[in-house]
Amino acid sequence: MNTLRYILLERLYEWSKIPYRFLFKKEAPWDISVKDLLKYPLESLGYHLGCFLLQHHFTPEPQLEDHDIYHVLTGSGITVPDEIAMQFYLFGNGKRSMYLFMVLTLGTFLFPDHIKQFWNAYKKGRKAHAFYHLNFLKLLQQPLTKLQYTFKITTL
Repeated sequence: MNTLRYILLERLYEWSKIPYRFLFKKEAPWDISVKDLLKYPLESLGYHLGCFLLQHHFTPEPQLEDHDIYHVLTGSGITVPDEIAMQFYLFGNGKRSMYLFMVLTLGTFLFPDHIKQFWNAYKKGRKAHAFYHLNFLKLLQQPLTKLQYTFKITTL
């Protein structure tokens, strides 16, 4: 059962991201590669995003680039419970969407053994200044630590 809950949420994410992108994401894709991101200054958000993507063998998901930025800003991991915790962080930060509520509901139901992790993430999100709505494409040159300090973002 332990493995089944991981597989279930991973499959739901894979199946849902295309309709989610089509129905809810109206902004244009960034059209940027990992190679492009790694050309940014070493301390920049863009460079750290490139490192995150390279480290996990990811490529930027068109119109979903903000999701990986949230990982970089909050220092969250990529396991299923870490992904859910990051959504709790964003909920605490003020983000509201049907997709987020579905993740919170399913995550809480399937991972009750991680509720303390989720609660701690939520509290950290509440303490941070709202950042979930920023245009991160325009902030890729900014130093990561400066953004974290300015928005009081503490890592998970």
